[in-house]
Amino acid sequence: MDSAGTFSTAELSRLLKSPVVLILDCTKVTRTAGAIVLGMQKFDNRVDIRGVVLNRIAGSRHEKIVTEAIEKYCGIPVVGSIPKLGNELLSERHMGLTPSQEHPDVERSISFIAQIAKKYLDLDRILKIAQQAKPLPKGRDALSIIHNESEKISPYSSLLTPHIVKIGIMRDSAFQFYYPENFEELERRGAELVEISALKQKELPDIDALYIGGGFPETNAIALAKNKAFRNSVKKAIENGLPVYAECGGLMYLGKALVLGNKEYPMADVFPIKFSLEKKPQAHGYTIVEIIRKNPFYSKGIELKGHEFHYSKVIELGDIKGMGFSFKMKRGEGIRDKMDGICYKNVLATYTHLHAYGSPEWAEGLINKALEYRKGSC
Repeated sequence: MDSAGTFSTAELSRLLKSPVVLILDCTKVTRTAGAIVLGMQKFDNRVDIRGVVLNRIAGSRHEKIVTEAIEKYCGIPVVGSIPKLGNELLSERHMGLTPSQEHPDVERSISFIAQIAKKYLDLDRILKIAQQAKPLPKGRDALSIIHNESEKISPYSSLLTPHIVKIGIMRDSAFQFYYPENFEELERRGAELVEISALKQKELPDIDALYIGGGFPETNAIALAKNKAFRNSVKKAIENGLPVYAECGGLMYLGKALVLGNKEYPMADVFPIKFSLEKKPQAHGYTIVEIIRKNPFYSKGIELKGHEFHYSKVIELGDIKGMGFSFKMKRGEGIRDKMDGICYKNVLATYTHLHAYGSPEWAEGLINKALEYRKGSC
């Protein structure tokens, strides 16, 4: 974010009072590695650096020199040394590593990673360092360390309340990016979560609201397009007033079509928007949004903080009469012209991802709308 390291992993280690093990890329570096680690130690002595893992080591001589330089001049141990490796089992693509849901051989890949860790890391020493972390308050009380404002923390206890609504979660290889804490918060507020697959199921089950997270509709475009019955079921439910909250990949799914190369794949057609997938990120970073228009989930005038990360972009925006954008981007890109959070009936779709602990309005809004829909449909 800035030169002060706001929101950095270093800041997180300070907040959590957590010991740190550095992972150092040693490509074409020998004694200078010691200078890098020493610089890290001196740069911010509030960061408790306890050990170093060497990465991309060229051979035993390289490892010996780098290890001696760090341990002699920095006074901390080298707790692992990983050689240069091929990445056949750790395949990457846009947005990072191939997710487990789509990995062609995830068990073999995990086994490979385990073997690497066992062979090249001093796991006992790393665990010993980890065990020196100071205890933190349990559960949601720990949030006060970060927020330092207890009134921002939801008052709900860690015990689940009785189920008062059913909320569907679109969760399969196409939609897989969710914060676990978002699920936990919905459950704490009385939601029964029902997992749904847009790839396999033919219609929506009986639910009071639908949450569609981020993911990779682009790598599942053929299967999503082929499941016309399910797409029609989603659109019909929306027309009948089902509350739907969609983020990033969910936004794309609710659009008219996804264009990949010279092929067009139909989506749910709730919004008259066509998306394409670009070779470079179209937005990547923290967002700040101001609610400027009435919508199903948030009060006008509030401000929310989240993030966006996507390679897709809007290539065609049709007639949005009867729809509108609820979010004004104070930071970030959004859907179009620094606007985000497009609404139709009880649907809100956005590129911005929110975390339930940072934006308690999110879970409150979704639960309230689900309750309203349930009462209306009884």
